[in-house]
Amino acid sequence: MAQSFELFVAQRYLRAKRKQAVISLITVISILGVAAGVMALIIAMAVTTGVKNTLQKSLLGATAHVTLLSKNPAEGIENWRELTTSLAKTPHVINVNPTLFGEVLLGGPLRAQGGVLKGLDPQYPGGFSEIARNLTAGSFESLSKQDGKYPCIVVGSALAEKTGMLMNSIMTVVSLQGEITPLGVRPSSFQFRVCGIYKTDFFELDSLWAFASLEQTQRVMSLDAVASAIEFRVDDIYQAPAIAKQIEQAAGPKFSATHWQEQNRPILNALKMDRVVAVITMGLIELIAGLNILISLVMMVMEKNKDIAILVSMGARVAQIRKIFVMQGLIIGAVGTTLGLIAGYTLSFLAGHYRWIKLDEAAYQLSYVPFEPRWMDGVWVAAASMLVSYLATIYPARTAAKILPVESLRYE
Repeated sequence: MAQSFELFVAQRYLRAKRKQAVISLITVISILGVAAGVMALIIAMAVTTGVKNTLQKSLLGATAHVTLLSKNPAEGIENWRELTTSLAKTPHVINVNPTLFGEVLLGGPLRAQGGVLKGLDPQYPGGFSEIARNLTAGSFESLSKQDGKYPCIVVGSALAEKTGMLMNSIMTVVSLQGEITPLGVRPSSFQFRVCGIYKTDFFELDSLWAFASLEQTQRVMSLDAVASAIEFRVDDIYQAPAIAKQIEQAAGPKFSATHWQEQNRPILNALKMDRVVAVITMGLIELIAGLNILISLVMMVMEKNKDIAILVSMGARVAQIRKIFVMQGLIIGAVGTTLGLIAGYTLSFLAGHYRWIKLDEAAYQLSYVPFEPRWMDGVWVAAASMLVSYLATIYPARTAAKILPVESLRYE
């Protein structure tokens, strides 16, 4: 296919050695600026997507998609068996599990650590199927068994490390909801054997949560045949708000249902804001690159004033002159965008695969910065980059098209 006249001239202008070396330098800077902006946007989007997906996966691995609670938390849910059976038939619900949880003191050889003990009913294994995938030792099936005289407990890796617990160690669980004496409530102490250790890479879960059977948790909390919540897992997590309304209506006026988006709204809103800030900040780099393209083309128009006049006098149309400089800007944008996409996706893949950036788990909840680049981000980033490059060509192209051959060649 024959190359167009405008593209041929645009490429010659970009490749030719110029008298003014500063124009060539600005052109190179323009290409690098576009590449830097595209690369920064791709990396920023990969980080925000990776953090969001990792946190969401960790949260949903240990918490329910929909949770049914009593409007009077002190009473709990006494008829949880009947409710569990009836609500399990709700459309889109795939797993149901009655739970009981409360704050306790977890003690080991090194120290005692405050945490949350969550009771799960082994008759409903769907309740711990997700977090069971993160087990590094032991199994959740052991919760329904009693190892000698000690019931089993599953703890997080950070919690085990802080308290000095190892597999098959004996952990002391102290509940403040203990025995009632004439002097008040006396804390009760119970002993469990560590039958499993999990690691989700979400520090809050790994350092605070421990799991036991529902029966043993009821014993620790001094609550007989009571559940504090009924948890549901659904086939589409983004339909959880609608499913929560159905469950709440079916359960009756004494209950309320919440969903994972509502429970984790502060974290999700913060991640959305981080994404917006990242796009705005990195987008400024693209604007600077666009200004560099504008300056480069304006200076090129000034340098090629006589050449443009000669082309017009030889029959080149105004539209063709304008198109020459538009194509120059688009070529700069295309080269910079291509380099930026290659660099951005390569660095994101390597940084995510080898976990280059480590984090303090206690401060950031994650042990490393996750990178998850998406091809859709590359599409809109490339489109935005080319749009900025095109807009930067409008003024210089119009200026070039207005050059009059007579005026430019009068004194030549």
